[in-house]
Amino acid sequence: MRRKEFAIGSEDEQEITAFLEEMSYGFLGTARADGAPSITPLNYIYLNGNIYFHGSRAGDKMKLLGADPRVTFCVAKEYAIIPSHFTDPLMACPASAFFKSVIIEGTASVVEDLMEKGEALQALMSKLQPEGGHLPIAGDDPAYRGRLKGVAVVKIEPQQINAKFKFGQNADENNREAITNGLLARGRELDAETVDLMRRYCPHHNENAHPGD
Repeated sequence: MRRKEFAIGSEDEQEITAFLEEMSYGFLGTARADGAPSITPLNYIYLNGNIYFHGSRAGDKMKLLGADPRVTFCVAKEYAIIPSHFTDPLMACPASAFFKSVIIEGTASVVEDLMEKGEALQALMSKLQPEGGHLPIAGDDPAYRGRLKGVAVVKIEPQQINAKFKFGQNADENNREAITNGLLARGRELDAETVDLMRRYCPHHNENAHPGD
């Protein structure tokens, strides 16, 4: 069950959009003919409110999408493991993880329009290879037309988006302070950013913070 204190509502669309645009790797959920689930990890781009990914026109993934275009797509990022000893010197129970996750339910379709395919693939290249070093992809460029026709580009149009951003919203003031101090003292790559996100998402955190914190 998704706890409401961690949920990001539809009114926070900008938060969800920013996260989907930041990330580049997700997990595609499809169903086999017998109803068994199938998960495929893949690179994606979030563009114009849709998820795009590419691949071969043949293969198991495309067969499954052709049989049933209903899909689930999940994107997640773990920011910090929260050790139990940050808040309890004895028991393991408080151990946790702080993260963002978005789950999309939607319909997948194969994009045939070369201009749309080119736009999606160029956006993906700009995300994964921001330094450039290649001829820009465009659907009306003769250098790319044949290749664009040969590659499959799939678009997922979201019908429902659920987001969960967990950053200690359910912790009391003392535990939030202990976790904050523990993260800052530990100093791993994302720990300082995690503290900033705790202050952003935890209710009353900023109200209880001392000036200059």
